[in-house]
Amino acid sequence: MRRLLIVLTALLLLVVAAVPGVSAKAAGPKPDYFLDESKLPFDPLPGLSASQYWGVHGGAGYRVEVPDNWNGDLVVWAHGFRGDGLELTVDNHPLRPLLLQLGYAWAASSYSTNSYDVAQGVKDTHALTKLFNGLVGNPDITYLTGASMGGHITAAAIEQYPRSYDGAMPICGVLGDYELFDFFVDFSLVAQTLTGVTSPYPFPADYGTAYVSAIKADLELFPGTFPFTLNEHGEHLKSFTELATGGDRPVFDQGFLFWNGVVPGDFLFGVLAGADGTMPRSPGQIIDNTDTVYQFDTDPNLTPAEQLVNDEILRVAADPSGRHPNGLANAPIVSGDIGIPVLTLHTLGDLFVPFSMEQIYADRVAHHGASDLLVQRAIRDVGHCAFTGDELAAGFLDLVTWVEQGSRPAGDDVSDPTAVSDPNFGCFFTSEDRSYPGPLAIPACP
Repeated sequence: MRRLLIVLTALLLLVVAAVPGVSAKAAGPKPDYFLDESKLPFDPLPGLSASQYWGVHGGAGYRVEVPDNWNGDLVVWAHGFRGDGLELTVDNHPLRPLLLQLGYAWAASSYSTNSYDVAQGVKDTHALTKLFNGLVGNPDITYLTGASMGGHITAAAIEQYPRSYDGAMPICGVLGDYELFDFFVDFSLVAQTLTGVTSPYPFPADYGTAYVSAIKADLELFPGTFPFTLNEHGEHLKSFTELATGGDRPVFDQGFLFWNGVVPGDFLFGVLAGADGTMPRSPGQIIDNTDTVYQFDTDPNLTPAEQLVNDEILRVAADPSGRHPNGLANAPIVSGDIGIPVLTLHTLGDLFVPFSMEQIYADRVAHHGASDLLVQRAIRDVGHCAFTGDELAAGFLDLVTWVEQGSRPAGDDVSDPTAVSDPNFGCFFTSEDRSYPGPLAIPACP
């Protein structure tokens, strides 16, 4: 229960801040972002002698820490989504104590914007990497790490600046870029089509109060029990969600309950309520389901229920200029064209940034013939970025060994449906069994 409260607290902060949505207008004046420079200084950790640096560079706040026993290497941190607030803030690296103990310097940027502005995050993170050279010295090896939106930034940055980084660890990352936002819309559109309760798209700001209650009433077996009891329509929605977020796998059932019944605010239904379909730097709406085939099972032949949904679902086409395939003009597309070792972590029950992001990334990397440079690990939890310190540390240390000694670490085969559906999938790299109550209980690993 204590762990559940910790995860819920973190998720509530995400919800209060808003979610990474397609809601920002492409046009109009730039928001008046600001930094409270009095919040930039940070104290040393007891017993770990190091020099702290902070300041503002290119409109972004930064923190840098260099241990007295610096080993010559740098670890850069790319933070996650901050919402659409105007204040810019800086995280310390989540592995800060470990990094300092082992002699690594670290650096983190606030970015000069908030919202889901991945392109600016890539630019500001790279600018901080270069600033470090003048502030401290040229590192021998530079690692780039980031979580959630920061994982998107990490994956995009190593493609945009391939000579700047030697190894990367995007965790719980939006590695499928626009595919994440397509899923958010698909979830509601499939539910609407199954129930016959339809709203216009983009979803209105009152979507939750005007539509969702009626939708849920036609998905649940008993009044007021969605998602814990489901009728045939509800089971179809659940089956679609499972296939769309990574396929048959352990912890999905618990994740479906968690993200639809525990996280407040009808989370998956409301994630894009009031959004206009655009993103920062995007000149047009980006959602596209024109060629999506909706299914409730893995048989490619459509059942009557699947055919009905595909015939009747609202089709949304992205504006031709909405998704830009190259560079940092729009939200960057992650191509998978990597030239350095990359190690990823992702929780199996996450439906905020679902496990399918890893499968999409694996396919794109394979398309470029670079699968030998990618290692992916599944963690058995329902939360978003809900990793233990041991899981993060093990991933980073294995990445270091890979970069410095050429020893490729073990990982999970996220692209093999048979492996992913095994009841013990994710056990190898999960450092401890998660304790969640009742129907959220995750089966213990052997």
